[in-house]
Amino acid sequence: MPIRVLLVDDHEMILRGLEAMLQRFTDQVAVVGAVSDVAAAVRLAVESAPDVVLSDLRLGKNSGLDLCTALRTAAPTVRVVFLTVYDDEQHLFQALRAGAAGYLLKRVDGPELVRHLHSVRDGEVVIDPTMAGRVAASAAHLHNGEFWPGARLGLTQRESEVLALLVGGLSNRAIAGRLVVSDDTVKTHLRGLYRKLAVNDRSGAVATALREGLFR
Repeated sequence: MPIRVLLVDDHEMILRGLEAMLQRFTDQVAVVGAVSDVAAAVRLAVESAPDVVLSDLRLGKNSGLDLCTALRTAAPTVRVVFLTVYDDEQHLFQALRAGAAGYLLKRVDGPELVRHLHSVRDGEVVIDPTMAGRVAASAAHLHNGEFWPGARLGLTQRESEVLALLVGGLSNRAIAGRLVVSDDTVKTHLRGLYRKLAVNDRSGAVATALREGLFR
């Protein structure tokens, strides 16, 4: 039987493009709906019971991670595959932690996408081939105890470096000099790690880093 797929993206053009792409494979894929927000996606997933929800990672004010979490309760048999432009490990790991069964980039072509959908319906977890090498390298580092501190909290490698220098007592200017970046770049990294650590300032970030044992 064709794979039943629900499409979720907050850009109408993307939805129409995906529908047109998958229309060439009606013997293998049946699109059961195309919606643009989390609430509609959850409602339709419960009503139509698709095999796979193919969703963007960013959905307006919400995110595909919210959708993934909601579906684990509302429709636990539905598998979620993210189709996104974000090609970094941080977003990939967040998606997998949320329970996603796949992470693909929007440059995927029709035949490849259909193959991946088949694999997901068969119980596999699929990762875009262009990211697979980097993920394997990260896994090797993790096995060797070399994975960067804070990765499990969603920090990027550079945010982890900034946090380590923060814990060491360096000022923004000193951090910028050590990493050979601008002061504004340091401030951007600080805002990102504050948000991910759910703190408001330097002292909160340092306290969290020490409490979590990120740096020994």
